[in-house]
Amino acid sequence: MIDSRPLAVFDIDGVLADVTHRLHHLRARPQRWERFFAAADTDPLLEEGADRLRAAQRDHDVVYLTGRPERNRRLTERWLARNDLPTGPLHMRDDYDYRPAREMKREVLRWLAEEREVASVLDDDPAVVRVLAADGWPVELATWLPHSSTLQDAQENKGRT
Repeated sequence: MIDSRPLAVFDIDGVLADVTHRLHHLRARPQRWERFFAAADTDPLLEEGADRLRAAQRDHDVVYLTGRPERNRRLTERWLARNDLPTGPLHMRDDYDYRPAREMKREVLRWLAEEREVASVLDDDPAVVRVLAADGWPVELATWLPHSSTLQDAQENKGRT
């Protein structure tokens, strides 16, 4: 049975979670990916994103679409719960999928749309937003946390978040 409520799709890093305190792990040489992801449990909540998610819940089912690797599922679910946000459904990047975020997210959205109407997508990555908008998705760029060139490189060139 197909649910009648449309989906509101939310990214996590840069939309709900403030990642700025852990970007130094990606500026290091060599980059410290495991430390970067392990520190995600201390991310401050971005209130603007949380407010938008709570408002979306009135008329939509919320799902998360993040470039975080699958191995960080429990850490991410605990962070969501600690911040009084629903813990799922949570669509994450396979651990060894290093495609750019725009490609990975496009694929998951297409899969979600086979079963449900996707009413909105909120993401902080300008490259993701450009590709999804060009495909006709109802996508909005989250602008309340300035997008970092370090994070941009991780998402688009390293396929890591």
